[in-house]
Amino acid sequence: MSTETKKKKKFRLPHIFVLLTAIIVVCAVATWILPAGEFDRQVNEAGTEVVVPGTYHTVDSSPVGPFETVKAIYNGMLNGGGVIFFVFIAYAAIGLIISTGAFNGLVAGLLKILQGKARAIIIPVFILVLGCASSTIGVFEEAFPFIPIFVGIAIAMGYDAVVGLAIVALGVGLGYSGAVMNPFTVGMAQSIAGLQQLSGAGYRIICHLAMIVVASIFVVRYALKIQADPTKSLVYGDDFSHLTINAKEVENHPFGIREKLVLATLAAGIAVIVWGVKVKGWYFEDLSAVFLIMGIVSSLIMGWGPNTIAEKMAASFTDIAVACMMIGFSRGILVVLQSGHIIDTIVYGISIPLHYFPSWVASEAMLVVQTLLNFLIPSGSGQAVTSMPIMAPLADLVGVSRQVSVLAFQFGDGLSNIVWPTAMAPIMCGIAGVKIEKWWKFIVPIFLILLLTQGILIGISTIVF
Repeated sequence: MSTETKKKKKFRLPHIFVLLTAIIVVCAVATWILPAGEFDRQVNEAGTEVVVPGTYHTVDSSPVGPFETVKAIYNGMLNGGGVIFFVFIAYAAIGLIISTGAFNGLVAGLLKILQGKARAIIIPVFILVLGCASSTIGVFEEAFPFIPIFVGIAIAMGYDAVVGLAIVALGVGLGYSGAVMNPFTVGMAQSIAGLQQLSGAGYRIICHLAMIVVASIFVVRYALKIQADPTKSLVYGDDFSHLTINAKEVENHPFGIREKLVLATLAAGIAVIVWGVKVKGWYFEDLSAVFLIMGIVSSLIMGWGPNTIAEKMAASFTDIAVACMMIGFSRGILVVLQSGHIIDTIVYGISIPLHYFPSWVASEAMLVVQTLLNFLIPSGSGQAVTSMPIMAPLADLVGVSRQVSVLAFQFGDGLSNIVWPTAMAPIMCGIAGVKIEKWWKFIVPIFLILLLTQGILIGISTIVF
């Protein structure tokens, strides 16, 4: 045998579709093992259906069979249809804007202003900007179309695609974790817990800023390492040609009135989106229309014809198809758990031990529970209506403020979304073109440090509240 054949094969993480399918199968098997159960539910004063604490009861078993398990993938596609088609349309629209070359001019300006290590200032700045949007109006999936923009900018500035992805992922993830008034998470959680809206906002702002500082330090250190030696990049040798903005070409790229009008169109579109979400309550249907209008208007400014626009959009649809399929596979996990009626069983089971912990231990355990629970229920509002009716009264029993239970929910829901394969991690990686195992190699150490930071902040909160 040759030396090469004698070498042990390096472990390779299964393809993300294989991984998600395996999780679906494991959840289906769990429906045959765990007892089916449910909490009673009622509509609260805010009109939200929530579980009633202390009402858990077993129901008739409904295990998910092999054929139903396979059907869950299709049903997951239907369940996630809104997100899937939003990502398709918004990504194609942003693809049109990138194709105009307007961002090349923007990057050229950044390259001229920021030299050497000073360029790294864009990392905490944009993490903060995205975090503010996430913290206030609940931006998360809406930021996905901007991933290729930040990937291109990061590469052009001498970093890599991981840095660009990290800016968006940590921006929205930490924004959810430290949300001041996000209506989908802290707003709903405080309503369920019977707390005044915006109460505790000052401490949450401190938490948000603390997490941004910790995350930025790690990302900047990695970025500077790549800038000094590109071969140390986790994605060194991978192809990002469809997203790359070449720094040398950028310096000579025209940045005339058309390119400036395209950027003005994008800025106006973002302003409309913020207004629509905040004032009119817009969701994917409306936001998709705004993105599509932005893309088409930008194309017309550049003088492109209908066929050129269509061809560029078709290419973008092809590029994003795998990431959109991941959304459906992820939702298939939730479909299986709901069909087998074991979600409430799992929530009830992991909440029982918390009754027996001292108050300070219970508050930290709430963080762990909510982080783990987000693996199964990656929807912020879905996790709120399922867990908060249990966690809020539980906080009373163990002697901590309900604000602490809300904070534990926020921390557990927000950050883990960019790590768990059942949440947003594979989707964001698909859009950025970064293999998920390489993303995990980068983000897991940061996640653990941030989890420790959250634990410290939870501990302080038991004193503050």
